[in-house]
Amino acid sequence: MTEATFLRDTREGYDKIAGDYAETFPTMLADGPLGTAMLTAFAELIKGAGGGPVVEVGSGAGRVTGFLHSLGVRLSGIDLSPAMLALARRDHPELRFDEGSMTALDLPDGSLTGLLAWYSVIHVPPESHPEVFAEFHRVLAPGGHLLIAFQVGDAPLRFTEAFGHTVSLDFHRLSPDRVTEGLEKAGFRMDARLVREPSGTEKVPQAYLLAHRPADG
Repeated sequence: MTEATFLRDTREGYDKIAGDYAETFPTMLADGPLGTAMLTAFAELIKGAGGGPVVEVGSGAGRVTGFLHSLGVRLSGIDLSPAMLALARRDHPELRFDEGSMTALDLPDGSLTGLLAWYSVIHVPPESHPEVFAEFHRVLAPGGHLLIAFQVGDAPLRFTEAFGHTVSLDFHRLSPDRVTEGLEKAGFRMDARLVREPSGTEKVPQAYLLAHRPADG
């Protein structure tokens, strides 16, 4: 089957910029106290549900995966980019990181207690969100928790250059209302929504959506 162009472009782009990206965003500080608070709440929900397994899709260099691990969450990461995976494995040798795509997760049905998509669905065209959200629902066990983070807006951004490298990377700013609607159509129930104003060098608000797969769904 032919790979979607956005998957190929995302992989190739992050393979090129992996080292520079990891140096620019080395810690959790880039997410600020509100983003960190949402991750902490997610961790508490997972532990309250008996612990993992949890997967972060689009785990990049593993900084968020590592942060959740430090909070006592049993998890692993999945990413498209071999170069980003190499950095994650180097910096977090105690954790597992696999190559894969959120459009077709190599995971059994109902196998996860939690799934995190931290600024990774932004690389998926909105018309492909139903497919991705259906995958999230499939792999979560009934009662399992989902946390998604993204930039808020309507118009996508296309980068043809990043960190001095030629790339073709699309960043889709999204509507919290439309993402919520898409998650509900996929069978999720919403638990919390936080939209914060831009801070620092950010240009647009940032959104965090917390949902779960119902026990009867």
